[in-house]
Amino acid sequence: MARIPYADCNNEAVRPLAGRIVAERGEILHLYQILMHSAPLAEGWLNYLTAVRQKTALSGALRELIIMRVALLNNAPYEADQHAPIALREGVSQAKLDALGEWRNCALFDANEQAVLAYTDAMTRQIQVPDAVFDAVKALYAPAQLVEITATVAAYNMVSRFLEAFQIHSHDAR
Repeated sequence: MARIPYADCNNEAVRPLAGRIVAERGEILHLYQILMHSAPLAEGWLNYLTAVRQKTALSGALRELIIMRVALLNNAPYEADQHAPIALREGVSQAKLDALGEWRNCALFDANEQAVLAYTDAMTRQIQVPDAVFDAVKALYAPAQLVEITATVAAYNMVSRFLEAFQIHSHDAR
């Protein structure tokens, strides 16, 4: 169970935002039920994550590989639970999802994916990205895509840290 109660999304102050979340996401996930304690943060979060997930030029498969790797590195099962079905819909194979823990020793990932996964690992684990890791990604992607890859890694590190600080889990009652 989360460390604080989930917000009442029928509260007059957050009802319009709750309606927008349902319209855009289909439902109000546990993450947003906690965020709704601060409507301005929930709204900003929704805008930012919608841009990261739906308005970038990155392929859905690459985006979801990044998100799933961040979830794995940060031991954030709720994030993984939410994104595994999305990853599969975006064309990531179950074999790749299963192999993400050992991606460096796996022939399933192409050179582009390996470069992005190394970048994801460096940003998540070390914060400072070694020049060689950055240069490998820079050689494959234009500046706009580099920004989008970096923002995706950063955003989902934010998500996983928020989830884990509040101990938000998929099995929590709504």
